[in-house]
Amino acid sequence: MRAVKTFLSISTSTATGMLAAGLALFSGTVSAETSTSSNVPAKLPFEVTEERVRCANYDPLKQPFFGDLHVHTSYSFDSFVSSQRNTPWDAYRYAKGEAITLPDERGEQKIIAKIQRPLDFTAVTDHAEFLGQINVCADDPSEPGYWFPYCMMTRSNTYPIQLLAADYWQGLGVSGTSANKEKSFACTLSDCDAGQAKYWNNIQQAAEDHYDRTEACSFTTMVGYEYTDAPEFKNMHRNVIFRNDRVVEKTISTYETGSYNYPDLWKKLRKDCTDKGTGCDVISIPHNPNLSGGLMFRDPLNEEERDNRIYFEPLVELVQHKAASECRYDRLAGRGVQTQDELCDFEQTVADNLSMLGTVYGKVMAEGAKPVPVDEFAPRNMVRNALKDGLKLGQEDGVNPFKMGFIGSTDTHSATPGGAEEDNFTGHLGKRDSGYRNVQDHFFDNPGGHAVVWAEENSRDSLFNAMRQREAYATSGTRPIVRFFAGWDFKPEMCNAFDLVKQGYERGVAMGGDMTSRPGNEAPTLLVTAMKDPGIFGHPGTDLQRIQIIKGWVDKNGKTHEKVIDMAGNPDNGATVNKKTCEPEGQGYASLCGVWKDPEFNPEQPAFYYARVVENPSCRWSTLQCKSYGVDPFSPNCEQQAATQTENMDDMGDIFGRCCIDPKNEPFYSPTIQERAWTSPVWYTPEDKQSSIKTASIER
Repeated sequence: MRAVKTFLSISTSTATGMLAAGLALFSGTVSAETSTSSNVPAKLPFEVTEERVRCANYDPLKQPFFGDLHVHTSYSFDSFVSSQRNTPWDAYRYAKGEAITLPDERGEQKIIAKIQRPLDFTAVTDHAEFLGQINVCADDPSEPGYWFPYCMMTRSNTYPIQLLAADYWQGLGVSGTSANKEKSFACTLSDCDAGQAKYWNNIQQAAEDHYDRTEACSFTTMVGYEYTDAPEFKNMHRNVIFRNDRVVEKTISTYETGSYNYPDLWKKLRKDCTDKGTGCDVISIPHNPNLSGGLMFRDPLNEEERDNRIYFEPLVELVQHKAASECRYDRLAGRGVQTQDELCDFEQTVADNLSMLGTVYGKVMAEGAKPVPVDEFAPRNMVRNALKDGLKLGQEDGVNPFKMGFIGSTDTHSATPGGAEEDNFTGHLGKRDSGYRNVQDHFFDNPGGHAVVWAEENSRDSLFNAMRQREAYATSGTRPIVRFFAGWDFKPEMCNAFDLVKQGYERGVAMGGDMTSRPGNEAPTLLVTAMKDPGIFGHPGTDLQRIQIIKGWVDKNGKTHEKVIDMAGNPDNGATVNKKTCEPEGQGYASLCGVWKDPEFNPEQPAFYYARVVENPSCRWSTLQCKSYGVDPFSPNCEQQAATQTENMDDMGDIFGRCCIDPKNEPFYSPTIQERAWTSPVWYTPEDKQSSIKTASIER
């Protein structure tokens, strides 16, 4: 069997007049079915659960909407304790392109932050834990609880006191391991339940106030919150995202489930939402699992847990400001965690738990933040390995519990959804990583990514339906447009077809789907199109370098495998950055399109495929910030520059030393990066197991 591989590429020099046309091609709007209000069908392809004017911009072949589903405001304890005072209303204003004010490194509200391009949708996901307590601590000085010592410490602007307050809160209800968690003495003095209800109602009201229900559909909000279980700092957090304004009366948190018990979250969501008959619907999205200490994706203990995971968790967060979770490759070791994929060194942390945030004044203060060797790093901390193990579990009992599509988000604690721009990064942890504290204490963090959803229109029902179907992809913070289809008879000439998208849907399945039954002796053929982020005036997008296909499969002996295939583009194009200006140098592609046929396909082996789109090199945020302080990571005099600048700062510790880290001595860090996008996978299941396929549409 021979691989069929072709690609259509457009170089930067010929791209100027083609970006708009290319976007139309990739979004499908050049087909006969144009995107106009008169084209809205009488029967929509998704269930309508809310009363609203239909969107004028409707496309049956779907459009890419960029958003952020992981956003914290001052309602979250670890945001408020970092001198961050923006509310859910402010976060939505920022997402829509308005400016907000953030604390600087001293906690003074001086930094004006504004996103370069607005988002299409956003969900504020404040921690359910301590909504009531923070309300008591922050809102009403006439309340006795307001003067509880730890509430006073929470309001303090003195950094060491803030850190002690943060430690108090997370130990009380987040990192503890007990089944029953203490609420805080503040709740004895004042009514935390009333405070919880007030903030939860405010979160819903802010979402309603900023949801555009007119036919313009310019911005969509999703009501949500974060479930925050992290026993011994092992992150099992979930973002709970509701379909509409019919939500649970009270947020379900670790106070209701206890620790090590996230399956109980799903049970309670069934009881209080999906089975209640009120029109409530919901998903829960696991955080990037790289910091879960191996606990995020355990083998289901029973059928109920398995089926609830499949139903409630169609998506996983693949990247955010606390690193990426696709895969892990250690450059110093010369190998990875069940991978030899060298691009898996992208935005990793050395630890495997939330202690990685424990750096203060440039020194690592947490024992749990120490590096974890390759052989001790839990494989399922990386999503690719979880997907492979899902195939194996499905081979054993007929049901794959780990069928997850991909999104990215920021996990901002500064109320800055979508603030994922390397050249406009203000930090995501309030005072803790503002200004120079970012390179001093949070050097190995990053600006985070985007959730991109292919939906007919920018409404809650359409977006939520696409999330359920996993027709979504993750980016590391830029905005390339990516399509991915899998079928049995795609031809290379499809890359030149004006109705490429229509053919993709009619003859195959889109990202996130299950392949149809195999006709005859055919092998899967994959179609991927990618258009570079066009950028905006003054901030051009970076050229594409290549498209890759990642295949995972399990053989008849139950052993899992993976393979990475360069599908289109040129990995050896010589592109780099100008070390003085950080401007990209060398040419890539404005767009790429490829068709690839699997030459090693075995119809008896379950498999998945997804696409990874890689950009040319660009400067990392830390390089840009270090340079702005007069410390050049590329300079042979970097260490002297860092020492001089540190002497000029009235603060504690080594501030700029990390700017001069030699990447040859680090397993993951580099002063330049290659931004990327990851499509949700498609799955192939052997025909004799087709009847056992259970997907996110599993019945309630």
